[in-house]
Amino acid sequence: MIISRVQPCEQMFHSADTQTLYLLEFVALKLTNFLFMSIYLSILTEHGYDSQDTDESGYQSKEQRTSAPPKLTVFLQPSKTQLYSSVIYRGETVTVRCEIQGGEGAQWTYEWSRGQSNIRSASTEYTISRVTESDAGEYSCRGRRGSSWTKWSDVITLTVLPPPKPTVTLQPSWTQIYSGETVTVRCEIQGGEGAQWTYEWSPAKLNTPPTSNEYTIISATESDSGVYSCRGRRSFSWTEWSNIITLNVKPPPKPTVTLQPSWTQIYRGETVTVRCEIHGGEGVQWTYEWRRNEWRQGWVKLHETSSEYTISRATWSDRGGYSCRGRRGSSWTDWSDIITMTILSPPKPTVTLQPSWTQINIGETVTVRCVIQGGERARWTYEWRGGQKNIHETSSEYRISRLTESDGGEYSCRATRSSSWTEWSVSTTLRVTVHIKPTVTLQPPWPQIYSGETVTVRCEIQGGEGAQWTYEWRPVKLNTPPTSNEYRIITVTKSDSGGYSCRGKRSFSWTKWSDTLTVLCIHCLLQ
Repeated sequence: MIISRVQPCEQMFHSADTQTLYLLEFVALKLTNFLFMSIYLSILTEHGYDSQDTDESGYQSKEQRTSAPPKLTVFLQPSKTQLYSSVIYRGETVTVRCEIQGGEGAQWTYEWSRGQSNIRSASTEYTISRVTESDAGEYSCRGRRGSSWTKWSDVITLTVLPPPKPTVTLQPSWTQIYSGETVTVRCEIQGGEGAQWTYEWSPAKLNTPPTSNEYTIISATESDSGVYSCRGRRSFSWTEWSNIITLNVKPPPKPTVTLQPSWTQIYRGETVTVRCEIHGGEGVQWTYEWRRNEWRQGWVKLHETSSEYTISRATWSDRGGYSCRGRRGSSWTDWSDIITMTILSPPKPTVTLQPSWTQINIGETVTVRCVIQGGERARWTYEWRGGQKNIHETSSEYRISRLTESDGGEYSCRATRSSSWTEWSVSTTLRVTVHIKPTVTLQPPWPQIYSGETVTVRCEIQGGEGAQWTYEWRPVKLNTPPTSNEYRIITVTKSDSGGYSCRGKRSFSWTKWSDTLTVLCIHCLLQ
């Protein structure tokens, strides 16, 4: 191509001298090279290469001629924050930025797209003021230099959410705060971690920095009681106010000391637990301190830090007044009132009969009872022995229905509560008689009765005093109450002469009939 362009010059200047001819040929060669280089650079430009990538002669190295097109990156930059996140809250300002790695210093024109729509912005940044949910979507960009476009960048997803609602918490999370304790009110924004938030409190706490999400009360007083809420701001957007949390500050409670079991008296050898109860302090990790007021020695500190102090096999040395107090954090409660523990020797039971008759007939029913004075409120387990039988009874009463002679004998008992037994009681004798035989007597006890006198026929049962008897007479006297053991004759007549006998019944058992008593009216026989 260079030779074809030189030949016309030779024809035009064939008459010139040789020196002039060579000069013209050199100029033509330079012009041809310049045109060729211009065409070559134009081709490079159309394929995205920059003339700045060549040396002074316009030459590119092999590495420069084979390098890949520059890579584009798109990212979000929220305004005035350091949060690089695809989650933006409604009302904030965000900037979508397009960066071309390796394309620095060039004059680029940009094109933006969100989803299937193009955005009219030709700059490297696309700013959205007061973003709404409609601005959410997938953003990408591409750049152009000259007439050549880069590829579209990878998409970045912008998520627009309503501002989160903060939560106010107490630390420690106790339901009740006591005077003198330290508590921290904390404003927590879920999903807003890592952002530079500014906080506002209600009620306003002027000594709390606006960038702090905590308000610490060093030594709480009752004036700190109230409701607390907060809200947060990043950029120009505020969250909602949180729900309120109520802080109650009261004087420390006074513990109560109780005994378990709650017996009024503790017997030597038993196990008892002294318990410290703090009402309103449930669910809290308390540390306890115990003391016992010993006779002649005053207060003695006990080596126990839990809410219970257990005494196994109590002795005389365990008696005295017990008191406790509790601590959580650095605050102590008051000392509790004193509860006095009395240690006694186990009581000696007493056996009684019910009914308390001195003699019991065969067939009657009797209850043998074990009575422990002073131990009425305790849950006792009993052991029995007596009579001619093995007694398998653990309650305080042993009931014998329809007595037989084998039920007679001496009965005794003992009892246990916890791990300590009482002594055996003194034995009580149960006397079972085959049948009681009443005696009929006459009052006055005259051997002869005269007509017109007054006399009383009486039925007496030896050993049956105090019982509720029912009587039956022979002959039958219809005007005599069945509960009366007397038959009164106001004016003796001939018809009153004769034999009298009786028997008695208590429970379901009858006595024998008594011997017959004959009443003789002397003058009545002559009438």
